[in-house]
Amino acid sequence: MNLDIPYHLENYIDGNLIAPLSSNFIDCINPATGEVFSQVPNSNEKDIEIAVNAAKKAFTTWSKTSNEERFKILNRIADLIDENIEALASAETTDNGKPLWLSKSVDIPRASSNFRFFATGIMHFASESHSMTDKAINYTLRQPIGVVGCISPWNLPLYLFTWKIAPALAAGNCVIAKPSEVTPVTAFLLSKICKEAGLPNGVLNIVHGDGPSCGEAMVKHKDVKAISFTGSTKAGERIASIAAPMFKKMSLELGGKNAVIIFNDCNWEKMLKETVRSSFGNMGQICLCGSRILIEKSAYENFKKYFIDIIKKLKVGDPLDEESKQGAIVSQTQFEKVMSCIETAKQEGGTILIGGNAVKLTGRCENGYFIEPTIIEGLNANCKTNMEEIFGPVVTLQPFETEEEALQLANTSNYGLSATIWTQDISKANRMAAKVESGIVWINCWLLRDLRTPFGGIKNSGVGREGGWDALKFFTETKNICLEFGV
Repeated sequence: MNLDIPYHLENYIDGNLIAPLSSNFIDCINPATGEVFSQVPNSNEKDIEIAVNAAKKAFTTWSKTSNEERFKILNRIADLIDENIEALASAETTDNGKPLWLSKSVDIPRASSNFRFFATGIMHFASESHSMTDKAINYTLRQPIGVVGCISPWNLPLYLFTWKIAPALAAGNCVIAKPSEVTPVTAFLLSKICKEAGLPNGVLNIVHGDGPSCGEAMVKHKDVKAISFTGSTKAGERIASIAAPMFKKMSLELGGKNAVIIFNDCNWEKMLKETVRSSFGNMGQICLCGSRILIEKSAYENFKKYFIDIIKKLKVGDPLDEESKQGAIVSQTQFEKVMSCIETAKQEGGTILIGGNAVKLTGRCENGYFIEPTIIEGLNANCKTNMEEIFGPVVTLQPFETEEEALQLANTSNYGLSATIWTQDISKANRMAAKVESGIVWINCWLLRDLRTPFGGIKNSGVGREGGWDALKFFTETKNICLEFGV
């Protein structure tokens, strides 16, 4: 199938690829080169209206389609993603700036896994019954909601896009989906794959555009009954302010300022390897990255020495170069934000141990947005750098002496998405995990994901859970039926 990227991307509505009614487009910029390579629609409420009408029409049939038939179609989508991994990975790297090897090994394979997981999951999704001895029985029905809205971010474009739409479709809903306008290309290509796989017209509608013009129109639409959003806490606040008074279901996966807690008794070789990954994976542009590294004081100097030595060897370079471990920051706006945050850290009294500078490459990438992996120490727990999400290749180091101090430092943040604990003392690990204010805790590992587990945060990191049965429950309405036995 043809997965070439046209200069003008199009919306996917009612099974057709169509231009936005306003004829307004936004430039798609390759962050590794700074060049415009395509344009994406900037849709508005008129495009959303057409998409919602198509979804409402399709819902009548799709909601009654058997789980077996939905499985076949969604599994076929997964197969087609796998068959086109080279084209999709290339598009993701061009659009996002991440190394090509990362797109091939993580992003695109996970996108197919999302479809396959929920395609299979819906075949085993069960409800409950409660017997009232010989008097009555209560049983629960879980029915699709109707038309739902899914809004995904730019850091893991196809990976997180499919993480939302796959369970929504599997549960029998029809979807209006908006990928980030910064990285829309693989979502556009997915529309072609869905068509090839036989997904009925109107079941999935992909409408491109920015938040104020397109995303807000989706959230405001009275016939969009639920919103699943991943992105910034600020955007999540805006969505909640619109959706809550309309009594829409909401799942909001927002920002993180995650702590990595390192005790001296950990497996040092494994800890160093994984902490490099959790600090600078995807250029630090993962909501689960550990941006605050807390180290037991007796191990602090040793950790700093070995950690810096490893980071010095991380090559920042052209994403198409297999030797590059760090690609481009996703956009000029994000590049400028990260550089500003580094300057703020300096003003707050932080010491830059390594990095802190933009990287100027030559050749194809001379105008790209690259930043050195940056490590900062000497900042207090309550400073702006340690409290606000940077979402870039920047981490801070803080020493602690006791478990209590480590917990205090970890829980200072207003966020509570994930945490990582490194220790060989399993009792200590469990004590810490129970008390860390976080929706996800990894012990002696990082980003080891089982798609069956609940995913989400507390505090300013969001509302609700995704993954496994939680996702399928979110995308269904629960109905209890009580049947009294006859005498």
